[in-house]
Amino acid sequence: MSQLNTERLETMEREFADVGLRLADPAIYEDRERQVAMARRHSELEPIVASIEAWRAAQGELDAARELIAEDGSDPELAELAREATAAVTAAEEHLRAQLMPKDPDAGRPVLLEVRGAEGGEEANLFARELLDMYRTWAGGHGWRFEVLSADSSDMGGLTGAMVRVSGPDAWSRLKFEAGPHRVQRVPVTEAQGRVHTSSAVVTALVEADAVEVHLDPTELRVDTYRASGAGGQHVNKTESAVRITHEPTGLVVAMQDEKSQTQNRERAMVVLRSRLLALRRAEQAAETAGAKRAQGGGGGRSEKIRTYNYKENRVTDHRIGLTLYSLDRVLAGELDVVSDELLSDERARLLTEAT
Repeated sequence: MSQLNTERLETMEREFADVGLRLADPAIYEDRERQVAMARRHSELEPIVASIEAWRAAQGELDAARELIAEDGSDPELAELAREATAAVTAAEEHLRAQLMPKDPDAGRPVLLEVRGAEGGEEANLFARELLDMYRTWAGGHGWRFEVLSADSSDMGGLTGAMVRVSGPDAWSRLKFEAGPHRVQRVPVTEAQGRVHTSSAVVTALVEADAVEVHLDPTELRVDTYRASGAGGQHVNKTESAVRITHEPTGLVVAMQDEKSQTQNRERAMVVLRSRLLALRRAEQAAETAGAKRAQGGGGGRSEKIRTYNYKENRVTDHRIGLTLYSLDRVLAGELDVVSDELLSDERARLLTEAT
Protein backbone atom coordinates (compact mmCIF):
# COMPACT_ATOMS: atom_id res chain seq x y z
CA MET A 1 0.00 0.00 0.00
CA SER A 2 1.32 3.42 -0.96
CA GLN A 3 2.12 6.04 1.65
CA LEU A 4 -0.42 8.70 2.47
CA ASN A 5 0.07 12.00 0.68
CA THR A 6 0.81 14.20 3.71
CA GLU A 7 0.90 17.34 1.58
CA ARG A 8 -2.66 16.69 0.48
CA LEU A 9 -3.73 16.03 4.08
CA GLU A 10 -2.26 19.35 5.18
CA THR A 11 -4.04 21.14 2.34
CA MET A 12 -7.37 19.67 3.46
CA GLU A 13 -6.72 20.72 7.05
CA ARG A 14 -5.99 24.28 5.95
CA GLU A 15 -9.12 24.34 3.81
CA PHE A 16 -11.22 23.08 6.72
CA ALA A 17 -9.88 25.81 8.98
CA ASP A 18 -10.43 28.45 6.30
CA VAL A 19 -14.01 27.34 5.64
CA GLY A 20 -14.69 27.38 9.37
CA LEU A 21 -13.49 30.98 9.63
CA ARG A 22 -15.64 32.03 6.68
CA LEU A 23 -18.72 30.41 8.20
CA ALA A 24 -18.05 32.25 11.46
CA ASP A 25 -18.23 35.58 9.62
CA PRO A 26 -21.83 36.95 9.76
CA ALA A 27 -21.35 38.46 6.29
CA ILE A 28 -21.49 34.97 4.76
CA TYR A 29 -25.24 34.83 5.43
CA GLU A 30 -25.84 37.71 3.04
CA ASP A 31 -25.17 35.27 0.21
CA ARG A 32 -27.42 32.29 0.92
CA GLU A 33 -26.15 30.16 -1.97
CA ARG A 34 -22.50 30.67 -0.97
CA GLN A 35 -23.29 29.98 2.69
CA VAL A 36 -24.99 26.68 1.82
CA ALA A 37 -22.05 25.64 -0.39
CA MET A 38 -19.57 26.49 2.38
CA ALA A 39 -21.60 24.61 4.99
CA ARG A 40 -21.75 21.56 2.74
CA ARG A 41 -18.00 21.62 2.19
CA HIS A 42 -17.41 22.01 5.93
CA SER A 43 -19.55 18.92 6.56
CA GLU A 44 -17.58 16.97 3.94
CA LEU A 45 -14.20 17.92 5.41
CA GLU A 46 -15.06 17.54 9.10
CA PRO A 47 -14.94 13.71 9.32
CA ILE A 48 -11.83 13.62 7.12
CA VAL A 49 -9.96 16.09 9.33
CA ALA A 50 -11.06 14.14 12.42
CA SER A 51 -9.59 10.99 10.85
CA ILE A 52 -6.35 12.84 10.03
CA GLU A 53 -6.04 13.96 13.65
CA ALA A 54 -6.72 10.42 14.92
CA TRP A 55 -4.09 9.01 12.55
CA ARG A 56 -1.53 11.60 13.66
CA ALA A 57 -2.28 10.88 17.33
CA ALA A 58 -1.82 7.14 16.78
CA GLN A 59 1.42 7.81 14.90
CA GLY A 60 2.63 9.94 17.82
CA GLU A 61 1.95 7.15 20.30
CA LEU A 62 3.85 4.70 18.11
CA ASP A 63 6.82 7.06 17.90
CA ALA A 64 6.80 7.41 21.68
CA ALA A 65 6.73 3.63 22.14
CA ARG A 66 9.66 3.23 19.77
CA GLU A 67 11.68 5.79 21.71
CA LEU A 68 11.07 3.86 24.93
CA ILE A 69 12.14 0.61 23.28
CA ALA A 70 15.30 2.32 22.04
CA GLU A 71 16.11 3.12 25.67
CA ASP A 72 15.22 -0.34 27.03
CA GLY A 73 14.66 -2.93 24.34
CA SER A 74 14.52 -5.83 26.80
CA ASP A 75 11.23 -4.84 28.44
CA PRO A 76 8.44 -7.17 27.16
CA GLU A 77 5.74 -4.71 28.22
CA LEU A 78 7.25 -2.06 25.97
CA ALA A 79 7.32 -4.52 23.08
CA GLU A 80 3.62 -5.24 23.61
CA LEU A 81 2.93 -1.51 23.80
CA ALA A 82 4.67 -1.04 20.45
CA ARG A 83 2.63 -3.83 18.86
CA GLU A 84 -0.62 -2.28 20.07
CA ALA A 85 0.48 1.15 18.84
CA THR A 86 1.37 -0.29 15.43
CA ALA A 87 -2.05 -1.93 15.16
CA ALA A 88 -3.70 1.37 16.14
CA VAL A 89 -1.79 3.24 13.43
CA THR A 90 -2.78 0.64 10.83
CA ALA A 91 -6.45 0.86 11.82
CA ALA A 92 -6.39 4.67 11.83
CA GLU A 93 -4.72 4.75 8.42
CA GLU A 94 -7.25 2.35 6.89
CA HIS A 95 -10.10 4.45 8.26
CA LEU A 96 -8.51 7.62 6.90
CA ARG A 97 -8.01 6.08 3.46
CA ALA A 98 -11.69 5.10 3.41
CA GLN A 99 -12.63 8.69 4.29
CA LEU A 100 -10.44 10.03 1.49
CA MET A 101 -11.97 7.74 -1.11
CA PRO A 102 -14.31 9.77 -3.35
CA LYS A 103 -18.00 9.09 -2.81
CA ASP A 104 -20.15 8.09 -5.76
CA PRO A 105 -22.65 10.94 -6.17
CA ASP A 106 -25.11 8.51 -7.77
CA ALA A 107 -25.08 5.98 -4.91
CA GLY A 108 -28.60 5.16 -3.81
CA ARG A 109 -30.29 6.48 -6.95
CA PRO A 110 -32.66 4.33 -9.05
CA VAL A 111 -31.19 2.60 -12.09
CA LEU A 112 -32.64 2.19 -15.56
CA LEU A 113 -31.24 -1.06 -16.90
CA GLU A 114 -31.63 -1.88 -20.58
CA VAL A 115 -30.99 -5.38 -21.93
CA ARG A 116 -31.16 -6.12 -25.64
CA GLY A 117 -30.15 -8.88 -28.00
CA ALA A 118 -27.23 -7.83 -30.19
CA GLU A 119 -25.25 -10.03 -32.57
CA GLY A 120 -26.38 -13.58 -33.20
CA GLY A 121 -30.02 -13.32 -34.24
CA GLU A 122 -32.61 -15.23 -32.22
CA GLU A 123 -29.92 -16.84 -30.07
CA ALA A 124 -28.85 -13.35 -28.92
CA ASN A 125 -32.47 -12.54 -28.06
CA LEU A 126 -32.83 -15.74 -26.04
CA PHE A 127 -29.64 -14.92 -24.15
CA ALA A 128 -30.91 -11.39 -23.46
CA ARG A 129 -34.01 -12.93 -21.87
CA GLU A 130 -31.82 -15.10 -19.62
CA LEU A 131 -29.77 -12.08 -18.57
CA LEU A 132 -32.93 -10.19 -17.65
CA ASP A 133 -34.14 -13.17 -15.59
CA MET A 134 -30.73 -13.28 -13.88
CA TYR A 135 -30.99 -9.61 -12.93
CA ARG A 136 -34.56 -10.06 -11.72
CA THR A 137 -33.55 -12.88 -9.36
CA TRP A 138 -30.43 -11.01 -8.24
CA ALA A 139 -32.51 -7.93 -7.45
CA GLY A 140 -34.95 -10.03 -5.44
CA GLY A 141 -32.11 -11.44 -3.37
CA HIS A 142 -31.01 -7.92 -2.45
CA GLY A 143 -34.54 -6.71 -1.79
CA TRP A 144 -34.40 -4.22 -4.66
CA ARG A 145 -37.56 -3.14 -6.40
CA PHE A 146 -37.58 -4.46 -9.98
CA GLU A 147 -40.07 -2.81 -12.33
CA VAL A 148 -40.33 -3.67 -16.04
CA LEU A 149 -40.92 -0.46 -18.00
CA SER A 150 -40.92 -2.05 -21.44
CA ALA A 151 -40.16 -5.42 -22.99
CA ASP A 152 -40.23 -6.48 -26.64
CA SER A 153 -40.32 -10.23 -27.16
CA SER A 154 -39.11 -12.11 -30.20
CA ASP A 155 -41.04 -14.88 -31.96
CA MET A 156 -39.22 -17.65 -30.07
CA GLY A 157 -39.64 -16.07 -26.64
CA GLY A 158 -36.38 -14.17 -26.62
CA LEU A 159 -35.96 -10.50 -25.88
CA THR A 160 -35.12 -7.96 -28.56
CA GLY A 161 -35.02 -5.28 -25.88
CA ALA A 162 -36.24 -4.43 -22.38
CA MET A 163 -35.97 -1.50 -20.00
CA VAL A 164 -36.35 -2.04 -16.25
CA ARG A 165 -36.18 0.29 -13.26
CA VAL A 166 -34.27 -1.04 -10.26
CA SER A 167 -34.16 0.78 -6.92
CA GLY A 168 -32.76 -0.07 -3.52
CA PRO A 169 -29.56 0.11 -1.44
CA ASP A 170 -26.42 -0.51 -3.51
CA ALA A 171 -28.44 -1.03 -6.71
CA TRP A 172 -26.45 1.53 -8.71
CA SER A 173 -23.14 0.60 -7.06
CA ARG A 174 -23.49 -2.96 -8.38
CA LEU A 175 -25.58 -2.65 -11.53
CA LYS A 176 -23.29 -0.04 -13.09
CA PHE A 177 -20.73 -2.82 -13.62
CA GLU A 178 -23.20 -4.70 -15.85
CA ALA A 179 -23.04 -2.08 -18.60
CA GLY A 180 -21.41 -3.36 -21.75
CA PRO A 181 -21.44 -6.31 -24.18
CA HIS A 182 -22.04 -9.79 -22.72
CA ARG A 183 -20.88 -12.72 -24.86
CA VAL A 184 -22.41 -16.20 -24.75
CA GLN A 185 -20.83 -19.38 -26.13
CA ARG A 186 -23.15 -22.38 -26.38
CA VAL A 187 -25.06 -24.69 -28.72
CA PRO A 188 -28.23 -22.83 -29.77
CA VAL A 189 -31.58 -24.61 -29.59
CA THR A 190 -31.85 -24.09 -33.34
CA GLU A 191 -28.48 -25.77 -34.05
CA ALA A 192 -29.00 -29.27 -35.45
CA GLN A 193 -25.29 -30.16 -35.76
CA GLY A 194 -24.43 -29.50 -32.10
CA ARG A 195 -21.93 -26.76 -32.91
CA VAL A 196 -21.09 -24.03 -30.40
CA HIS A 197 -22.07 -20.54 -31.53
CA THR A 198 -21.02 -17.16 -30.16
CA SER A 199 -23.67 -14.48 -29.69
CA SER A 200 -23.99 -11.34 -27.62
CA ALA A 201 -26.38 -9.13 -25.71
CA VAL A 202 -25.78 -5.56 -24.61
CA VAL A 203 -26.62 -4.06 -21.23
CA THR A 204 -26.86 -0.33 -20.54
CA ALA A 205 -27.09 1.12 -17.02
CA LEU A 206 -28.42 4.66 -16.58
CA VAL A 207 -28.93 6.77 -13.48
CA GLU A 208 -32.56 7.85 -13.38
CA ALA A 209 -32.74 11.60 -13.95
CA ASP A 210 -35.56 13.81 -12.66
CA ALA A 211 -37.28 16.81 -14.22
CA VAL A 212 -35.15 19.28 -12.24
CA GLU A 213 -31.87 17.66 -13.23
CA VAL A 214 -32.73 17.48 -16.93
CA HIS A 215 -35.25 19.99 -18.25
CA LEU A 216 -37.02 18.98 -21.44
CA ASP A 217 -38.20 21.83 -23.63
CA PRO A 218 -41.58 20.78 -25.12
CA THR A 219 -40.75 22.65 -28.33
CA GLU A 220 -37.78 20.29 -28.87
CA LEU A 221 -39.88 17.12 -28.58
CA ARG A 222 -41.82 15.31 -31.28
CA VAL A 223 -44.45 13.03 -29.78
CA ASP A 224 -46.04 10.30 -31.90
CA THR A 225 -48.78 7.93 -30.77
CA TYR A 226 -49.68 4.58 -32.29
CA ARG A 227 -51.33 1.26 -31.50
CA ALA A 228 -49.27 -1.04 -29.31
CA SER A 229 -48.12 -4.29 -30.91
CA GLY A 230 -46.88 -7.62 -29.61
CA ALA A 231 -44.48 -10.27 -30.89
CA GLY A 232 -44.80 -10.66 -34.64
CA GLY A 233 -46.17 -7.16 -35.07
CA GLN A 234 -49.84 -7.89 -34.29
CA HIS A 235 -51.79 -5.10 -32.60
CA VAL A 236 -52.65 -5.82 -28.96
CA ASN A 237 -55.21 -3.04 -28.43
CA LYS A 238 -57.49 -0.79 -30.44
CA THR A 239 -56.40 2.59 -29.05
CA GLU A 240 -53.26 4.57 -29.77
CA SER A 241 -51.77 4.05 -26.31
CA ALA A 242 -48.15 3.60 -27.43
CA VAL A 243 -45.92 6.67 -27.37
CA ARG A 244 -42.74 7.52 -29.23
CA ILE A 245 -40.83 10.67 -28.19
CA THR A 246 -38.01 12.10 -30.30
CA HIS A 247 -35.63 14.68 -28.84
CA GLU A 248 -34.91 16.58 -32.02
CA PRO A 249 -31.65 18.35 -30.96
CA THR A 250 -29.93 15.00 -30.27
CA GLY A 251 -32.02 12.58 -32.30
CA LEU A 252 -32.63 10.36 -29.25
CA VAL A 253 -35.81 8.32 -29.56
CA VAL A 254 -37.70 6.55 -26.76
CA ALA A 255 -40.81 4.43 -27.29
CA MET A 256 -43.11 2.94 -24.65
CA GLN A 257 -46.17 0.75 -25.16
CA ASP A 258 -46.47 -1.67 -22.24
CA GLU A 259 -49.00 0.37 -20.26
CA LYS A 260 -52.64 0.56 -21.37
CA SER A 261 -52.72 4.30 -20.78
CA GLN A 262 -51.10 6.71 -23.22
CA THR A 263 -50.40 9.04 -20.29
CA GLN A 264 -48.49 6.36 -18.39
CA ASN A 265 -46.48 5.40 -21.47
CA ARG A 266 -45.63 9.06 -22.04
CA GLU A 267 -44.48 9.50 -18.43
CA ARG A 268 -42.25 6.44 -18.66
CA ALA A 269 -40.82 7.57 -21.97
CA MET A 270 -39.99 10.97 -20.49
CA VAL A 271 -38.15 9.35 -17.56
CA VAL A 272 -36.05 7.24 -19.92
CA LEU A 273 -35.39 10.18 -22.24
CA ARG A 274 -34.19 12.38 -19.36
CA SER A 275 -31.89 9.61 -18.17
CA ARG A 276 -30.43 9.09 -21.65
CA LEU A 277 -29.83 12.82 -21.99
CA LEU A 278 -28.11 12.93 -18.59
CA ALA A 279 -25.85 10.05 -19.65
CA LEU A 280 -25.12 11.83 -22.93
CA ARG A 281 -24.25 15.06 -21.14
CA ARG A 282 -21.92 13.25 -18.74
CA ALA A 283 -20.25 11.39 -21.59
CA GLU A 284 -19.59 14.68 -23.37
CA GLN A 285 -18.15 16.22 -20.20
CA ALA A 286 -15.93 13.18 -19.65
CA ALA A 287 -14.72 13.37 -23.24
CA GLU A 288 -13.76 17.00 -22.78
CA THR A 289 -11.69 16.29 -19.67
CA ALA A 290 -10.29 12.84 -20.40
CA GLY A 291 -10.39 12.51 -24.17
CA ALA A 292 -12.80 10.54 -26.27
CA LYS A 293 -14.06 7.35 -24.65
CA ARG A 294 -15.87 4.43 -26.13
CA ALA A 295 -19.61 4.77 -25.68
CA GLN A 296 -21.11 2.60 -22.98
CA GLY A 297 -22.30 -0.69 -24.38
CA GLY A 298 -20.21 -0.68 -27.53
CA GLY A 299 -21.65 -1.96 -30.73
CA GLY A 300 -22.53 -5.43 -29.49
CA GLY A 301 -20.02 -7.16 -31.75
CA ARG A 302 -18.50 -10.50 -30.85
CA SER A 303 -15.02 -9.00 -30.50
CA GLU A 304 -16.14 -6.61 -27.76
CA LYS A 305 -17.13 -7.97 -24.37
CA ILE A 306 -16.97 -7.32 -20.65
CA ARG A 307 -18.00 -10.85 -19.72
CA THR A 308 -18.19 -14.26 -21.36
CA TYR A 309 -20.66 -17.02 -20.46
CA ASN A 310 -19.47 -20.43 -21.66
CA TYR A 311 -22.13 -23.09 -21.16
CA LYS A 312 -20.07 -26.14 -22.11
CA GLU A 313 -17.45 -25.37 -19.45
CA ASN A 314 -19.97 -23.92 -16.96
CA ARG A 315 -17.63 -20.92 -16.97
CA VAL A 316 -18.13 -17.20 -16.54
CA THR A 317 -15.21 -14.83 -17.16
CA ASP A 318 -15.19 -11.13 -16.38
CA HIS A 319 -12.52 -9.74 -18.67
CA ARG A 320 -12.14 -6.40 -16.87
CA ILE A 321 -10.56 -7.94 -13.78
CA GLY A 322 -9.45 -11.29 -15.18
CA LEU A 323 -11.91 -13.23 -13.00
CA THR A 324 -12.89 -16.75 -14.08
CA LEU A 325 -15.41 -18.88 -12.18
CA TYR A 326 -16.70 -22.34 -13.01
CA SER A 327 -20.15 -21.72 -11.59
CA LEU A 328 -22.10 -20.29 -14.52
CA ASP A 329 -25.25 -22.13 -13.45
CA ARG A 330 -25.23 -20.38 -10.07
CA VAL A 331 -24.49 -16.96 -11.58
CA LEU A 332 -27.39 -17.26 -14.04
CA ALA A 333 -29.58 -18.35 -11.13
CA GLY A 334 -29.02 -14.93 -9.59
CA GLU A 335 -25.90 -15.50 -7.49
CA LEU A 336 -24.13 -12.63 -9.20
CA ASP A 337 -22.54 -11.30 -6.02
CA VAL A 338 -19.58 -13.63 -6.55
CA VAL A 339 -18.69 -11.45 -9.54
CA SER A 340 -20.03 -8.14 -8.28
CA ASP A 341 -18.10 -8.34 -4.99
CA GLU A 342 -14.82 -8.71 -6.88
CA LEU A 343 -15.65 -5.75 -9.13
CA LEU A 344 -16.47 -3.62 -6.08
CA SER A 345 -13.19 -4.62 -4.41
CA ASP A 346 -11.25 -3.77 -7.55
CA GLU A 347 -12.95 -0.38 -7.79
CA ARG A 348 -12.31 0.36 -4.13
CA ALA A 349 -8.61 -0.51 -4.42
CA ARG A 350 -8.26 1.72 -7.48
CA LEU A 351 -10.07 4.63 -5.86
CA LEU A 352 -7.98 4.29 -2.69
CA THR A 353 -4.80 4.43 -4.74
CA GLU A 354 -5.98 7.50 -6.62
CA ALA A 355 -7.19 9.23 -3.46
CA THR A 356 -4.07 8.70 -1.36
